[in-house]
Parts: sequence; C-alpha cells; structure tokens
Amino acid sequence: MTVLKTTVVVGVVLYVVLLFVAFSGASSLGPILLVPLILAIMVGGLNWLSSFMGLPVRRQKFRRRDDDHT
Repeated sequence: MTVLKTTVVVGVVLYVVLLFVAFSGASSLGPILLVPLILAIMVGGLNWLSSFMGLPVRRQKFRRRDDDHT
C-alpha cells in the first residue's frame, strides 16, 4: 500500500510540474496534458453520478480455466 501511495503522489507531483512548465512557456504541452485531466474528471464524475443515483455496482464475473462453458 505504501508503494501505491508513493507512486500516486509522485505521479501527481510530476503532472503538476509538467502543467506548470506547459503554462509558463511550453505551450505545445498544454493540450496533451489536459486530455488525461479531462478524462479523469469525466470518469470520476460519472462514477459519482451513478452512485448518487443509487445504481447497483456491477461485479465482473470470471470463469476458471477448467470450466467447459464456452
């Protein structure tokens, strides 16, 4: 869990530094860096909306390799 938290923190810091560089002079990086941010906001917003509306969570169904059902 510590490695996961450290990786997330390092990734966020790196992303913020790249955004700062993009908006302070390297304007070609701006649109490239905004796409993941917009996608993250959309996914988070839709997840929040589905839980707000009370939709049930769909669990993935995995099959074992030895199952003969195809």
